Amino acid sequence: MHYPSKRFIRFLIVGVINTIFGYLLFALLILLKFRYESAAFISTMCGVLFNFKTTGSIVFKNKNNTLLFKFIGIYTIIYLLQIFFIKQLLDYKINIFVAEALILLPLALLSYTLNNFFVFPKKNKKM
Repeated sequence: MHYPSKRFIRFLIVGVINTIFGYLLFALLILLKFRYESAAFISTMCGVLFNFKTTGSIVFKNKNNTLLFKFIGIYTIIYLLQIFFIKQLLDYKINIFVAEALILLPLALLSYTLNNFFVFPKKNKKM
């Protein structure tokens, strides 16, 4: 039987914290009458700095601050996908809060995959 890696389990735990932070900020901004594009941008940018430290140090055991620009690149992709999918769901008359909640898990999994391969790849150890 194949079990998820410790790295992935740490990602899920840290991801829950990061997701709560980002979603609550997004929801607050929507309640304050921000447009969803602005709310998503602000919550994503605030989340990037928060997430970089928690994801880098706890999940990937890497505190290299020079990776921040790659991390920002990944979250730029995530942000653009977030806006695209929210717009699609809004076109189907889905509530903005529900729309954001529906795309959280797929975007979180994509975020893990992209960070795992491009920002914090495992170092190959010579045997």
